Amino acid sequence: MATIGYADLPVPGGGDSPDGAAALAALAEAIDPHLVQHVANLAERNSTMGDAPTGMLVIAADGTAWAKTAAGWATLYEPLQAWQSTISLKAGFEEGTVDLGLRTTDGGKHVWLKGRIQRSDGQLIFDANAVNLGSVPSSLIPVELRTWDGTCSMAGATTDATGRLELLPTGASSAYGVAGDLLWWYQGTDGTSWVDISGDYWLD
Repeated sequence: MATIGYADLPVPGGGDSPDGAAALAALAEAIDPHLVQHVANLAERNSTMGDAPTGMLVIAADGTAWAKTAAGWATLYEPLQAWQSTISLKAGFEEGTVDLGLRTTDGGKHVWLKGRIQRSDGQLIFDANAVNLGSVPSSLIPVELRTWDGTCSMAGATTDATGRLELLPTGASSAYGVAGDLLWWYQGTDGTSWVDISGDYWLD
């Protein structure tokens, strides 16, 4: 039986036996891995496409698209999820004028944060060492320490517009916090009335 195209599709030649059903089944089997497969969600992909060959493309109902590679599934596209209010604040702190939010991209490996945190008693956020503001969900704790610049209010005596935000990694435990805690380090005069935690980090 001859083959044609980059997919080597089997097509009966003139000298082949006229077994139409078998030839059609062979053609369908050869085409199937090259079709775009459709599933309801990630769970259905995992349960029904576990033995998918390398190169197969699968699209979920929400538009998420995956390609099977030699290393496993690669996310080609995923719709941007809504902000989730899943940041747990420590006692004495509350959400500021910008809503707190968290969401993930890149197959759940890239985490984004937004929002402002302030003290619930109206006092300035200030300490000679780290201030523990809150924590992220356990599923979003990175494997290594993550840090980024956090902007803050410049009202009052302070002249420093930024401080250091740290997210403690898996296994971390110290006087300042444990894994998943968000710490604020600041050396500005007198402290600040709010901290903006907007930033992003990778889990791996």
